[in-house]
Amino acid sequence: MRENSVKARWRAGEVALGGWLSLPSSLSAEIMAGEDFDYVCIDMQHGGIDYQTALTMLQAISTRETMPFVRVPWNEPGIIMKMLDAGAMGVIIPMVNSVEEAQAAVAACRYHPEGNRSFGPLRATMYAGGDYFAHANAEVACIPMIETEQALDSLDDILSVPGIDAVYVGPADLSITLGLPPGMDNGGRFEQERVRIAEACKAHGVVAGIHANAQLAAKHSAAGFQLVTISSDQGGMRVAARADLEVARGG
Repeated sequence: MRENSVKARWRAGEVALGGWLSLPSSLSAEIMAGEDFDYVCIDMQHGGIDYQTALTMLQAISTRETMPFVRVPWNEPGIIMKMLDAGAMGVIIPMVNSVEEAQAAVAACRYHPEGNRSFGPLRATMYAGGDYFAHANAEVACIPMIETEQALDSLDDILSVPGIDAVYVGPADLSITLGLPPGMDNGGRFEQERVRIAEACKAHGVVAGIHANAQLAAKHSAAGFQLVTISSDQGGMRVAARADLEVARGG
């Protein structure tokens, strides 16, 4: 089976840097995947992307070496299994707030006896290899999101669930539940919890991940985060268009 190079980086103690895909386009997915990110993640939760479009985006990403991840719309086994069958090498799962929800996320990602994923990796075998079934449990990354105060209250218990490879901090939602405005780098209690999450992950042998930007990458890496999203198709397009307009209009 194709090696999940992101998990290989984690095992080597390295940081995986990623791009985020919100635009429903196989072309933009191919462009982002060609820019040497360690992974690109298709956002089916808040982006404008449905299953059929996500499938074509996975096909476009597979022309490159970067790992294809998907953030599914919700912690629902049907869509998790369907995206893995389509060739995702990792799934980011929103709003996992309890041990039971974490266990359900893992079960959907793993074949028996580690879970209850149904067998039908139609495209995954074409992308990852004919021996997919034998190695999928080890190579596919299961990544619940930590983004609420409720999840923080159960953090150590969630991180103790077997089969979780990493957790992914959603800073906007986490900030909101802590009584702060949505943002990527709020101070106060958000900063305390950001550091606590990284320390708890290290103690449990789970990778800490976070949604961020390029300016925050060094700060997160220094705190122990090994999965850091630093760029997005939508944001990059907006920044580049604005910069071009400023140049053309004389600053």
